[in-house]
Amino acid sequence: MKIIETVSEMRSALNTARTKTIGFVPTMGYLHEGHLSLMKRARQECDIVVISIFVNPLQFGPGEDLDRYPRDLQRDASLARDVGVDFLFHPSVDEMYPEKPLTQVKVSKITELLCGKARPGHFEGVATVVTKLFHIIMPNRAYFGLKDAQQLAVIEQMVRDLHFPVTVVPCETMRESDGLAMSSRNVYLSDEERRQAVILNQALREVKIKLQQGQFTTAAEVNQYVRDRIGSQPLARIEYVETLAYPTLDPLHTLTHEKIIIAVAVRFGSTRLIDNLLFEGRGES
Repeated sequence: MKIIETVSEMRSALNTARTKTIGFVPTMGYLHEGHLSLMKRARQECDIVVISIFVNPLQFGPGEDLDRYPRDLQRDASLARDVGVDFLFHPSVDEMYPEKPLTQVKVSKITELLCGKARPGHFEGVATVVTKLFHIIMPNRAYFGLKDAQQLAVIEQMVRDLHFPVTVVPCETMRESDGLAMSSRNVYLSDEERRQAVILNQALREVKIKLQQGQFTTAAEVNQYVRDRIGSQPLARIEYVETLAYPTLDPLHTLTHEKIIIAVAVRFGSTRLIDNLLFEGRGES
């Protein structure tokens, strides 16, 4: 595996590989098994696998955890090498943004709720950096986890709208043994916060069973059940619980849309966790 730090060297390294299938996994580093599962899938499906590790300042708002976001390049490089990554692109902030950018990429509507509502400007930062990375790497396939389902919807919309010649590949959420969705931010949780945080997945699993049994008929009923279950943990501070059409993220009343997402964001102390459940609705009535 080769570690590359400049845009020009990254482009040069891939110029001779354009006849091959290039798979790309963008990350902010501090890799966990969720990231590695994306890389493993890319390794199975592509001739060349490229990952990026770049903590993107554009997607962090004032007071967010940019400075304390966990970083360990040596550890990450070892993990990436072990799963067969060919190139690790690790640019500096100055390399990616040599001057203050006057151009940003904005996807409207689907960024105006959920995490987009709670973190103004976040998805402009995501869309801008992914656009830059797509132009630098020029991958055939790009791999994103479904844990960040709103982010995935934003990237897919951007790719369609701007005719990027890349296939976006959604990949299942990887979880710890107790069901907590894997996240680089999990290391921030205290022991008690970590113990209580499993309620997110527990609530979603329970509501899935109840949906299969036909116990809910409206989105409001689903939201209230999930809120009550998460709220049973004293350290949980709910930011949102929403049941929406996916990937349009349109609001729902009944559960008749073809595909539906239940999305949650909850804070435990200073740590913000997200999770979701995607399921097939009952079809339009």
